[in-house]
Amino acid sequence: MKLVVLVLLLQVSGCADSRCFCQEIWTTIDGFNNNQLFSKLQTLLESDYFRFYKVNLNKACPFWSSSSHCGLNDCAVKPCSPNAVPEGIRSHNKVTEEKEQPVKCEQAENLGAVDISLSKETREALLNWSKHDDEAERFCFVDDEESPDSQYVDLLLNPERFTGYRGPEAWQIWNSIYEENCFKPYTIKRPVLSSLFHSSPGSESNTFYSWLEGQCVEKRAFYRLISGLHSSINIHLSARYLLEDSWFQKKWGHNVSDFRQRFDSELTYGEGPKRLRNLYFLFLIELRALAKALPFFQQPSFRLFTGRPEEDRRHKELLLHILQLARSFPLAFDETSLFAGDEKEAAKLKEDIRLAFLNISRIMDCVGCFKCRLWGKLQAGHTLVTQGLGTSLRILFSERQIEALPTSNVQRPSFQLSRQEVVSLLNTFGRVSTSIRELRVCYQEPNYRGPHYILEKRDYNNFSDWGSQNSTVGSMRRVRFT
Repeated sequence: MKLVVLVLLLQVSGCADSRCFCQEIWTTIDGFNNNQLFSKLQTLLESDYFRFYKVNLNKACPFWSSSSHCGLNDCAVKPCSPNAVPEGIRSHNKVTEEKEQPVKCEQAENLGAVDISLSKETREALLNWSKHDDEAERFCFVDDEESPDSQYVDLLLNPERFTGYRGPEAWQIWNSIYEENCFKPYTIKRPVLSSLFHSSPGSESNTFYSWLEGQCVEKRAFYRLISGLHSSINIHLSARYLLEDSWFQKKWGHNVSDFRQRFDSELTYGEGPKRLRNLYFLFLIELRALAKALPFFQQPSFRLFTGRPEEDRRHKELLLHILQLARSFPLAFDETSLFAGDEKEAAKLKEDIRLAFLNISRIMDCVGCFKCRLWGKLQAGHTLVTQGLGTSLRILFSERQIEALPTSNVQRPSFQLSRQEVVSLLNTFGRVSTSIRELRVCYQEPNYRGPHYILEKRDYNNFSDWGSQNSTVGSMRRVRFT
């Protein structure tokens, strides 16, 4: 049986709101991701350099008191034993670039020569200044790899999936992100699960989007990035749901009902399609960041250092191939439309958005489920998700520094990425790429009615393989959200 991919109508690249959509872009992105990019990206992320991530999951929530951590077994994160992590990764000072060779200089032999050596205190002060300069450009907090509370985690053994973490505490996380960090006044109600919380979802939705359309393009883009990230995470939870939990096995798979509750147009009063469009907007942003970062990764001094030279060389070649693919994509996002106009106003707006994103990255330390905290931090900024998106934004707005990268190892580069940022950047994009690939659907009845099923790209020997009670497939289609 031939399965048809669920395809979404997306926004034209280079534009930050829904008025820039065209009819062709969804097919372009879907084909590019599923046919050219996805398999190569997954191969890279399975390599040792990208699967081991050092993180501190024991930080206290800085905003409210958390009564307890999630007690569910699937919320737990299993750290790596020291010997499981390659020596090259543990020697993090060798990871992204080789140690600088000391510059030989002529020794002063005259008694009157000036002593230009630095005291220990001065060297520490300079390091702190340098660290402050780096932090001033970041859109996220990076965990201190030297902290005794930081541990290496194998991302392949701790996958992002449904853990059972839900309820008021989980809702508080996202509510704090949207209500306190997306520049929205409290008098404007955002449309969330309107059937449960509000009596007139249509009216509140219209009010919210009328307000959003009145904001500057940068703030609209910021909201769409957060919404797209939220959508990506929710797709992973629906696609890797705990369907069966018995004493001898656990079965993970697609939960169509959960997916519909989050994205079905009727059940979400029209919100679901908007959330999915924002997912594709996020894809374009991160793809553009990867393309712009190519010169940094092309530097001879940059290595995916694990201590295995042949593997390191092969994986760097694969990384550069993926980045070349990203650069070749014809519908690249044009970030020059952001922070244009008056220089002082643009600088203030950029700083406001950077601080909002920093705040969101700190909220990830309030997540009670450790596995959710791990992937939330990775993708958004303080950990894997938030850090990945934060690194993408930093790359997008560091064009001058990237273009000015030195051609030799003598000069100190003006733009640098730590191993933490490199790992989170690629893993976050891998999560978004996976979310897009997960969207496949067929219907049990003709005319696109009845139960419908989200399907992976694989063989299905029996209708029970996709969760149906019978073998009827009455219709299938590409779904266009206008």
